[in-house]
Amino acid sequence: MSMEIQKKTFRDIIIDVEQLYSSLIISPVFKCARTPVSLNDKAGIYLFSEYGKPLYVGRSDNLRKRLASHRHRSHNTATFAFLIARHETGILDATYQSLGSRTDLLKNDPVFSAAFDKARERIGSMDVQVIEVTDPVRQALLEIYAAFVSEAAYNDFENH
Repeated sequence: MSMEIQKKTFRDIIIDVEQLYSSLIISPVFKCARTPVSLNDKAGIYLFSEYGKPLYVGRSDNLRKRLASHRHRSHNTATFAFLIARHETGILDATYQSLGSRTDLLKNDPVFSAAFDKARERIGSMDVQVIEVTDPVRQALLEIYAAFVSEAAYNDFENH
């Protein structure tokens, strides 16, 4: 495949991503705690917001299951709640040592653990919008594009 064809294809995907974002922001709004059953086994992008302010963009191959997992007690699946708890407690930096790890914070820091639980509850009442996107390339690019354009407060693209 020539470089010119590859560029054109990528350019076409970017145009698709812009159109998908437009569809996402006008899609119906529902509360996370009331995720529609129709989203089960559907792949796509989701946008959490609160009082009209975009907070977090994510993607999944099973939107209903993933949205529910943001409210679970596990720090491995409730990543958005964990981010909120980090911001609420001021513990922003990840550590790769036992002391200060995710597990340590939840087991041994009652302030952090309470903030995490409060965040999981808060997420249940947040507004969510979704758009079905099955192509993994478009999913990845749309997640980044939506987080950037919407200025979602909790998305970052820092390496850890």
